[in-house]
Amino acid sequence: MLSVQELSVRYGAIQALDRVSLDVPDGSVAAVLGSNGAGKSSLLRAISGTHRLHRGRIDHGKITHDGRRLDNLSPAKIVAGGVVQVPEGRRIFGRLTVDENLRAGAMGKRSGPVAEGRDRVYTLFPRLQERRGQRAALLSGGEQQMLAIGRALMARPSMLLLDEPSLGLAPQVVEQIGEIILSINRQGTSVLLVEQNASMALRVADIAFVLDVGEVSLHGTAEELAATDQVQRLYLGQHAEGAERPGAQAPRRTVVPLSRWAG
Repeated sequence: MLSVQELSVRYGAIQALDRVSLDVPDGSVAAVLGSNGAGKSSLLRAISGTHRLHRGRIDHGKITHDGRRLDNLSPAKIVAGGVVQVPEGRRIFGRLTVDENLRAGAMGKRSGPVAEGRDRVYTLFPRLQERRGQRAALLSGGEQQMLAIGRALMARPSMLLLDEPSLGLAPQVVEQIGEIILSINRQGTSVLLVEQNASMALRVADIAFVLDVGEVSLHGTAEELAATDQVQRLYLGQHAEGAERPGAQAPRRTVVPLSRWAG
């Protein structure tokens, strides 16, 4: 389990998170919803230890994974312990090839040969295998997101942190991102998903949290949150009683073969 307890994070005088607590059970997909500035990315940065790179600091609380404290570890040690983040904006190495990006991701891996991890990624993402020798900067947006996720999987995480994986992608590709998340989870990796696309996030998640100005304002199962007036109004686009609830009524936890990926 990943456990965040009474976590407060600051960037100088700015309070990004104020005593946030949440648990992500082993084997689950947890979604974190919220508007811009709610503290979603700050939460992931604190878990992965990268908040320091943004001049942030944890001034209260603790973070544990499998009973081990993370908040006092370096990002490299957190990766080695099985928690890996895919940052917002993908942050791939554009001048390197697809294969070189994956090899870079394996530098922090916990165990197993590099080739085995790469074969797993190419099985999940056949399009990447087709482009293994191509420079990453020349990939489409969807392919770059595949590569960012694949690079993180090379470290063999038990907990994958995803920061806005659907950002800037076409609706069809967003649906495929959801399929990918479910497939990764079915293979045994827990997922903490930060997402503004609430419809997709609630469709793939088991549990969900809503961050509002640095505090958890709602939490429960994804189905429970999808049925609340607040989530329907603010995140699912329902403005009148009886209107369609895209996130709540869409079928959840359904895996579609990844061979349908269109890039």
